[in-house]
Amino acid sequence: MLRFMFVGDSMTIGSAGEHTWRHRMWQHLRASVGDAAFAVVGPRRALHDKVSGEPVSYAYACDDPDFPREHFAGWGEGWLHMAPQVADVVRKDAPDVLLVSLGLIDLGFYTNAEQTAENARRFVAAARSANPHVRLVLLPVIPNIRARTDAPFAAEVARFNMLLAKAVADLDTGVSPLLLASTPPSYDIDADTYDGTHPNESGEHKLAAAFADAMHQAWGLGTPYETAPPALNELSPAG
Repeated sequence: MLRFMFVGDSMTIGSAGEHTWRHRMWQHLRASVGDAAFAVVGPRRALHDKVSGEPVSYAYACDDPDFPREHFAGWGEGWLHMAPQVADVVRKDAPDVLLVSLGLIDLGFYTNAEQTAENARRFVAAARSANPHVRLVLLPVIPNIRARTDAPFAAEVARFNMLLAKAVADLDTGVSPLLLASTPPSYDIDADTYDGTHPNESGEHKLAAAFADAMHQAWGLGTPYETAPPALNELSPAG
């Protein structure tokens, strides 16, 4: 059984009333590898509550009691914040695969491209210190509203994504595979987000597909996202 952990910022934790791309990925994994073949682990379960500004909501759009809420994501958290914590989390929850979407917060508020890339390398080293065989799938910083309107910021994003690709190439090993997912080619911040940054339902599917397709293509894990029927069709009234 493979144990997956979702790692990310506000786009991964999600906020009250959302399904999250974590839910979309869970649906895909159920359809493509089967319930008995995987588990979802992590130290946190809540969504971000925009009223209180804290991760205290459990109001997921999906009310399926089988959906595992576990994750390691936080509103306003980036590589800078997760790198010092990940070794303890991996040691405690024993994930086999980390699905990681980080970097936008770092570049927006804390670190430049080079510093952010260095923190990504620290994160990988820390995760491996707790589990030398851990697999990691990393998503570049995806299109967002600030990059559309702020040219220097867009340049930092492009620079970081290049450095992240180099880090993946440098650090990938047979013992602990490191995989760079592709930015969803059709991702459109006007159609796939509700505010230029955070994914709406179509954006959630596209983020899940980025990870699912990368793992299928590189590792032969599961199926391409679009070929898993339940993953693309939200059957609940909320969907």
